[in-house]
Amino acid sequence: MPGDFARDDDGFYGKNHLLTSFQDFGLADPIARALREENYLTPTPIQAQTIPLALAGRDVVGIAQTGTGKTASFALPILHRLLENRVRPQPKSCRVLVLSPTRELSGQILDSFNTYGRHIRLSSTLAIGGVPMGRQVRSLMQGVEVLVATPG
Repeated sequence: MPGDFARDDDGFYGKNHLLTSFQDFGLADPIARALREENYLTPTPIQAQTIPLALAGRDVVGIAQTGTGKTASFALPILHRLLENRVRPQPKSCRVLVLSPTRELSGQILDSFNTYGRHIRLSSTLAIGGVPMGRQVRSLMQGVEVLVATPG
């Protein structure tokens, strides 16, 4: 249920701080605006528990059912941190690499990054098999901020 506590064993993030709104996270304005436009107002339990820790630079492992918002749990903090440290990606590199097990999931993850980052000049691309490589190679040669890929 929304509004769970975000806590860890050493009380690093806001001891018993109730997170009932995406506003509680202090996400950058362009990200918060995209969330409002998608009518995302209340974080799911996995989001309430992981986003604050990820924003603080902590390692997070999250396990939850399909459709509970796991992608936003890592995509929102990543986008926020990219905005905090805005540098142009170097050619032939990426600033963030997201690996997923399937082409379909990779596409969904990239769509989520593009939705949440719609008000950010975000360079992102997909690297998957089974499709023409030209666009993927061109994007990678220029450098991207977010690369979503699958090994298959």
